[in-house]
Amino acid sequence: MASSSFLPATTDSIALALEAKSPSESISILYRILENPSTSSESLRIKEQAISNLSNFLTQEKRGEDLRSLLTQLRPFFSVIPKAKTAKIVRGIIDAVAKIPDTSDLQISLCKEMVEWTRAEKRTFLRQRVEARLASLLMENKEYSEALSLLSGLIKEVRKLDDKLLLVDIDLLESKLHFSLRNLPKAKASLTAARTAANSIYVPPAQQGTIDLQSGILHAEEKDYKTAYSYFFEAFEAFNTLSDPRAVYSLKYMLLCKIMVNQSDDVAGIISSKAGLLYLGPELDAMKAVADAHSKRSLKSFESALRDYKGQLEEDPIVHRHLSSLYDTLLEQNLCRLIEPYSTVEIAHIAELIELPIDHVEKKLSQMILDKKFAGTLDQGAGCLVIFEDPKSDAIFPATLDTISNIGKVVDSLYVRSARIMA
Repeated sequence: MASSSFLPATTDSIALALEAKSPSESISILYRILENPSTSSESLRIKEQAISNLSNFLTQEKRGEDLRSLLTQLRPFFSVIPKAKTAKIVRGIIDAVAKIPDTSDLQISLCKEMVEWTRAEKRTFLRQRVEARLASLLMENKEYSEALSLLSGLIKEVRKLDDKLLLVDIDLLESKLHFSLRNLPKAKASLTAARTAANSIYVPPAQQGTIDLQSGILHAEEKDYKTAYSYFFEAFEAFNTLSDPRAVYSLKYMLLCKIMVNQSDDVAGIISSKAGLLYLGPELDAMKAVADAHSKRSLKSFESALRDYKGQLEEDPIVHRHLSSLYDTLLEQNLCRLIEPYSTVEIAHIAELIELPIDHVEKKLSQMILDKKFAGTLDQGAGCLVIFEDPKSDAIFPATLDTISNIGKVVDSLYVRSARIMA
């Protein structure tokens, strides 16, 4: 802290700091208030206010290292205030550092420091919450193994204490972590554990929204887009009520689900709805561009949307997971549209129309024939695709199979009956 003499811990001193001409002057005054040695209840209350204001000013000035130093300097102060208030201040300062861009390493280092301090001070309640925050930061930093080992120990500890609210947070975090590691069964198991814990307590709307958002993500991963849509809608309702920035992502994933179930025409209606208009911006523009490309079956428009909205589409890990299957769907639809008028067509001509390499188009067409997307064959000698008329299914074959199956059942039952008579 500053070496200048301390100021009295009064509301006048706080007012002086807030009325200062520059943020640096305000910061200096607030540090001097904190230097006041008085431990009266009024002084402690004023100092708490000073810490809150100081955190805000340091965040505005992007002075992350100073926030970290502040936590160390406040340790003597923490010994004279209740543990609950200490926890609130510590978590508030960690949140303040998180608001400063590009401070993930600083946040990880700060959380590790605080874990050591809370362990030494035997402040279990605070340590568990800081460890949960640390695991979340490690996951964001893609340090998955360290995050997983930290969480596995923490979960056992919290289950023994039966702290349901923290348990919901940790189970949710574990679900996200397993999802990042592409372990879908474990991600679902952790989410189920979070829901079970949440059912026995009051869960704040933001946390319920997080559970619904994660549920939607996991259902979308299993290609159950209709169920995923309903979960994303629930998450959107919760986040929208709270003006939480995650509302726009829930809405974005709702639109993604509509596109994936071939209901691209609904996207414009959702965006122009009363709730959708509140979140107009690049995220929704990106989904509208993809929906337009999908409804026109235009591969070129799709590629141009990917290019124009790279940050919103390819750099969003959730949307990116579904883009390849969406691209394949569009490619198939585009190829079907191009070959519709022909009975025989050169592969080179299709490749020219779709503006893709010949070998890429040939490979995709052979895959579509094998998948029975259309009836045809590739004449590689002539470099042509021969399309057959849709074969009419003959009802006699399935009927014969059913008859044989029924005869088999009759024979089995007669065998069982004869075995009983012999016995």
